[in-house]
Amino acid sequence: MEDSRQNTVLFADVSGSSQLYQAAGDAVAHGAIAGCLDVMRKAVEAARGRVVKTVGDEVMALFPSADAAVAAAIAMLDAVEALPPVGGSKLGLRIGLQAGPVIQHGEDVFGDTVNLASRLVEQAIKGQIITTEETAQLLNPAHRMFTRKLYSIQVKGKAEGVALCEVLWYASGERTAFDGLRPRVRTAGLLRLKYLGQETVRRRENESITLGRESGCGLTVADHLASRRHCTIERRQDKWVLKDHSSNGTFVTAEGDLEIMLQREELMLRRRGWISLGHPRAEGGEAVEYFCD
Repeated sequence: MEDSRQNTVLFADVSGSSQLYQAAGDAVAHGAIAGCLDVMRKAVEAARGRVVKTVGDEVMALFPSADAAVAAAIAMLDAVEALPPVGGSKLGLRIGLQAGPVIQHGEDVFGDTVNLASRLVEQAIKGQIITTEETAQLLNPAHRMFTRKLYSIQVKGKAEGVALCEVLWYASGERTAFDGLRPRVRTAGLLRLKYLGQETVRRRENESITLGRESGCGLTVADHLASRRHCTIERRQDKWVLKDHSSNGTFVTAEGDLEIMLQREELMLRRRGWISLGHPRAEGGEAVEYFCD
């Protein structure tokens, strides 16, 4: 039956778990992931939420309010941040959350709210909480002041794009615990793209670059699976956003995260990673390496 009350669905998954199994071995990796899931479960319960299910390294939880979900998300990130490194690297979480009605069937929940929350966690990178502007408006002022607008994504069944927000947080030693001080948002720095030994730089005054097979693109990629004008990276306020407009999709791998396929979708680029036009990076060919300073 559909619950018309304002529930909030949260998805959180452990970032870099596949690489951890390769680096540390099955037994060590399994123990580390289990430790992460345990602190995630405790954070959910402390915020008056309910763990709906755990699938692999991902937790799905239900909360009575958006504020409760955000409180749990921050507690999860803090707890995992405090865990010791495993296999030479720190584990992290990607989190997406969305408020709205859900359909409850036994212990499980379904519906548009669940589907959108699942899409949001795919947009997040390690250490990031992603929600929608719609959900951000439901937060109390102490939480809402720590959100910032991102970009819009296309969602099946919706005529208009869904506007996204990031919920800003800090590791426990750095955060002011929402004490009323708005975090400083920096202006977007350099975007550096490396391909076939050549480097292309975009600064604030050069707000976009198109990647594709066509010689007139800002960065021409010699790959038969790339579209003539495959994707565009543009500066939006303090961030660099990649927008796919190709036939075969754009495959993005942020350092430490799993590869994401974009099809007529957008993704915010962070730190360092690789962009493969038309096929997964593992299938060969030269990928474009990016750096967001």
